[in-house]
Amino acid sequence: MKNQFEIATNLLQLISSEDAYQYRIVPVKETADTWVFKTDATNQKTLSQELSIVFGKTIELEPEASNVIQKYLENNYRRRTKTNQQKSLTHSEDFLLNIIFEAKEIGSSDIHFEIFENQARIRLRIDGKLMERYVISLEEYPKIINRIKIMASLDISEKRLPQDGRINLTTEEEDFDIRVSSLPTLHGEKLVLRILSKNNVHVLLENLGFTKNELTTYKTAVQKPNGIVLISGPTGSGKTTTLYATLKLLNKNETNILTIEDPIEYTLEGVNQVQLKQNIGLDFASTLRTFLRQDPDVIMVGEIRDVDTANMAIRASLTGHLVLSTIHTNSAWATVSRLIDMGVPPFLIASTLNVSVAQRLVRKLCNSCKKETKGLHQHKIHINILDEIETHYEAVGCPNCYQTGYQGRKAVYEIIPITEELVQNIANKKIEINQYLKDNHIATLQTNMIALVKKGVTSFDEVYPFLI
Repeated sequence: MKNQFEIATNLLQLISSEDAYQYRIVPVKETADTWVFKTDATNQKTLSQELSIVFGKTIELEPEASNVIQKYLENNYRRRTKTNQQKSLTHSEDFLLNIIFEAKEIGSSDIHFEIFENQARIRLRIDGKLMERYVISLEEYPKIINRIKIMASLDISEKRLPQDGRINLTTEEEDFDIRVSSLPTLHGEKLVLRILSKNNVHVLLENLGFTKNELTTYKTAVQKPNGIVLISGPTGSGKTTTLYATLKLLNKNETNILTIEDPIEYTLEGVNQVQLKQNIGLDFASTLRTFLRQDPDVIMVGEIRDVDTANMAIRASLTGHLVLSTIHTNSAWATVSRLIDMGVPPFLIASTLNVSVAQRLVRKLCNSCKKETKGLHQHKIHINILDEIETHYEAVGCPNCYQTGYQGRKAVYEIIPITEELVQNIANKKIEINQYLKDNHIATLQTNMIALVKKGVTSFDEVYPFLI
């Protein structure tokens, strides 16, 4: 359902968030010479004259109640901190840098540049959701794309093949990288910029979302001298953050850590990181073979994609190394099935896999405005949940969360330690996993999500897609 306080993107981009809050104005209509705004200002004649000078347009103002103006502002314009405002204004003449710094300052993880038949647009991903921020003319779009490709050292003449690059930007406060990916589409190139803040490498395992028991289980598994630790989940579920937090725990002067990544998302002091380059034969499997001759203690493989990589990871763990990696499966137990499907013998999985982890990210309810609700959710009848949810919280929206009802995200985990009993069952291909998890009090993704709903950390609407 469309938000009644939503402003169309072509109007939204007429003014900055700083101007919107400073003058208490929201755009209503745009013509070639005239812009129309709603405002709660009392001195409308004076304000109209000032805005005409600022924007170089004829300005018409319509009166509106203060509470309505506030709702429009909170729904559509994210405010920056004073320091960040001053920093961004130094780039005010550069549209591209303004977009990048705006995305960085409001906590966006990705910037999407997309072109279609009649228009192009820019969208930002915030807390896992895409938000349209700018509409660009078809004439301006290629200039922006070429500027990005030059900054990322990509070939601007190559528009038929995908390309990957990297941009490094430095401010007075922070040094951060941007991963650039181009994709040829029907009407032109689509670019996605992933913002990689180097501050994120300081994240601790304790702050990610593990329960106390899960954290103990996971730390025990990753501090073993050898074996494999696998983390599964879809793209954007926080696997990389968990891996880097794990490397931070293991990164000691007496430990030799090697990683092969595609791409290197964060640089870690004291860790030897290798960038995958398949076009010259530097793939996961071949690099792992070389790693074994580099006297490693810990090896991180960005992703197990094929049987060769899986076999090399197992070989590395059998020769006394700890191997960390990710894999795309829907649950922790599905990881075992996936390895078997790849052709890895079950007895090797049983003897090398320390722990299998699955994770997802859910948005957290804003503590300032969440509302307690009695009774069961209307969709609950479609889900097999043994424990009744007597009370839960719903998203409302307030100034603190920009009227979204959510603020930040939390990782939800499913952790299956590979015990002696499980080893025997894997080797013999005999196990009823649901009964095993129940008997050993191992919480699944569903169980942990429902627990967060009961605690009021997130809403039923947020976890519902993961439960059906």
